[in-house]
Amino acid sequence: QVQLVESGGGLVQAGGSLRLSCAASGRTFSSYTMGWFRQAPGKEREFVARFTRSGAGTYYADSVKGRFTVSRNNAKNIMYLQMNSLKPEDTAVYYCAADQMGRWSDRAYEYNYWGQGTQVTVSS
Repeated sequence: QVQLVESGGGLVQAGGSLRLSCAASGRTFSSYTMGWFRQAPGKEREFVARFTRSGAGTYYADSVKGRFTVSRNNAKNIMYLQMNSLKPEDTAVYYCAADQMGRWSDRAYEYNYWGQGTQVTVSS
């Protein structure tokens, strides 16, 4: 079983920044798809960012491209999401996710490991 724990959420003004962390237990899980999703009230859980199949690149939803950056520290088994130029529409619960089948998907239902979520609230 993979354990994922998010942290770093909070309240920030529009235009500000936050850095989310996702700590994974045990191993780096290099064969797993690792990514970030978010869910706002009344909306479906949506893809935010992930690493590419090769691990040498990153992929982002159009809504966050140019503002968010996903990275990882393999030695610490931590994945990060740096969020800059935050907008009120970024307000959501942010989730770290992993797919043990390594499908490299942007679909939430194809991920089978999830953190508990961390709330990000952006005020206008």
